[in-house]
Amino acid sequence: MADHNPFPGENNTGHIWDDNLRELKNLPPRWWMIGLWASILWVVGYTILYPSWPVGQEPTQGILGWTQMKEYKRGLEQVAAKRAEFEDEIKGMTADEIIADPGLTQYTLASAKVLFGDNCSACHGSGGQGNPGYPVLADDDWLYGGTTAKIAQSISGGRQGAMTAHQSILKPDEVDTLAHWVVQMSETAGKGGSEAGWALFRTKGCTACHGQAANGVLAELPNGDVVTVGAANLTDGIWRFEPGGFESAKHTIMYGVNQPGVPETRNAVMPAFASVGKLSDEEIKKLVVYVHELGGGK
Repeated sequence: MADHNPFPGENNTGHIWDDNLRELKNLPPRWWMIGLWASILWVVGYTILYPSWPVGQEPTQGILGWTQMKEYKRGLEQVAAKRAEFEDEIKGMTADEIIADPGLTQYTLASAKVLFGDNCSACHGSGGQGNPGYPVLADDDWLYGGTTAKIAQSISGGRQGAMTAHQSILKPDEVDTLAHWVVQMSETAGKGGSEAGWALFRTKGCTACHGQAANGVLAELPNGDVVTVGAANLTDGIWRFEPGGFESAKHTIMYGVNQPGVPETRNAVMPAFASVGKLSDEEIKKLVVYVHELGGGK
């Protein structure tokens, strides 16, 4: 720092560095000072109006009495008010009647998206694509039927698949024959399959669940509905338990589905959302519409 001020008449402090860097004593611009005092006044006003300073375990409350919870509840009331018109309309309607109205369908799908995310997506995926070991809901392939009535039954009362473990019933070569036959059926849309496989399928009791045509249908009713016990369609190329193929089919044939005392058995259980009080009737109806539309209905 220089010993003397080489800039006489300038409003500086006399502190000079590197010959020309000096500290001035000029006041800040007026606009800056106005902004400073305005911001101070704003902070003081804010702390008076809203919760601000911590005092013990709680902050000062502010004279407006504002809280985040109050604002949240006001937001819920506003949303409920906007939804009330639609909610009142669909309350007395069936799922089929809602689906017949495009506007109400769109509202119900938007409303049920959160319900599906909270209650169904953990198993079936956020888009109905099916997480590993759980059914896909977006492909219009239904084990128990895809009508709104059947979907309502599945959601309300739950589902529990069952298939006998054949490891002690069939010989190893018979298991292999049936597993190969299942793969052939899936690859040919049910038009193929070895004669030996068909013979085992018919003589070992498989038709009791999978139907005479191996398509999972036991009977077709005059109104178009089908009778099924939830057994897989073996002709559509869709595998209930991934990754599919010979080894997957063999595993299911040997160890079955939901068989007590068989550690290797497939697990296929869906909870009953109505009986456990998890969902209301209105929520179930919305989910029926949502699930029905995911796969395009059937």
